[in-house]
Amino acid sequence: MQKDSLAFLEKYLNNASPTGYEWEGQKLWMDYLKPYVDEFITDTYGTAVGVINPEAKYKVVIEGHADEISWYVNYITDEGLIYVIRNGGSDHMIAPSKRVNIHTDNGIVKGVFGWPAIHTRKGDKEETPKLDNICIDVGCTSKEEVEKLGVHVGCVITYPDEFFILNEDKFVCRGLDNRMGGFMIAEVARKLKENNIQLPFGLYITNSVQEEIGLRGAEMITQRIQPDVAIVTDVCHDTTTPMIKKEKEGLTKMGDGPVISYAPAVQNKLRELLIKTANDYKIPFQRMAASRMTGTDTDAFAYSNGGVASALISLPLRYMHTTVEMVHKNDVKNVIELIYNSLLAMKEGEDFSYFK
Repeated sequence: MQKDSLAFLEKYLNNASPTGYEWEGQKLWMDYLKPYVDEFITDTYGTAVGVINPEAKYKVVIEGHADEISWYVNYITDEGLIYVIRNGGSDHMIAPSKRVNIHTDNGIVKGVFGWPAIHTRKGDKEETPKLDNICIDVGCTSKEEVEKLGVHVGCVITYPDEFFILNEDKFVCRGLDNRMGGFMIAEVARKLKENNIQLPFGLYITNSVQEEIGLRGAEMITQRIQPDVAIVTDVCHDTTTPMIKKEKEGLTKMGDGPVISYAPAVQNKLRELLIKTANDYKIPFQRMAASRMTGTDTDAFAYSNGGVASALISLPLRYMHTTVEMVHKNDVKNVIELIYNSLLAMKEGEDFSYFK
């Protein structure tokens, strides 16, 4: 991975991008992507699309989502403590003792999720963290003091945990789900440009917003683009870590390659094109099955516009929706290679009837 790519990834991940407030991250992403695309599309809620060959009749989307989970200020007590509600799938179990950034019109206000000392929790019925008993302390003793800082109901809250590399080849940060997708599709665009590839179709490099609260950004932008084909990236669980049942979740492992999904929303011929490409280029890959829905933006694209041929490539990830999400550098590289070579495998002059 090139040094400037890694520098962008670190900057992109360290920037907060909570659901509904993705725009600063989108600016960073668009600035990085700008040399590799012909134009941009943006929509009302902040989804960003870099377009290559916009005049082409047929349209292919490669997509990731830009948002990270977060919290909202929900209630401020008279004593100055702050109770929260989720913005996306934030995990109440990891909150106690975590530092937080509260985003206000006055800038960042620092705080901590407090938790009673172990000395006070003795007994057979020790209470566990729940949404109604975790709260944030910003060092104030009254509601008025909190409000003077600029904190009010509706302020969004993120964790400040930043990017680092563990044992040379593991990327660790909050929000890898799924800003790694945005990074990988940007690297595909870069690779196309640097290799002077002229695609016979339009390529729409799409960084959608609001996936974490129901695929909403993808629902909106697919109506705008009206693509013929969509290759979506997201993350899936590394199921080799403790307390995950492989009988239920299947077996997918960080370091063993991209994961190609089988699901009703995944168009069979497009999936087989991905698998053939992986075999042709000796790209390691894994398989995963979803019984009803993928739970990713694949579902939004597949069932839009009368049906769009869609497929899902997932990046195996440990500790999803925590502040120490972890992926393997080689898997990132191989997702990029798989998408890039799959685009090349779509024949010149293809009218996409193959996928119908």
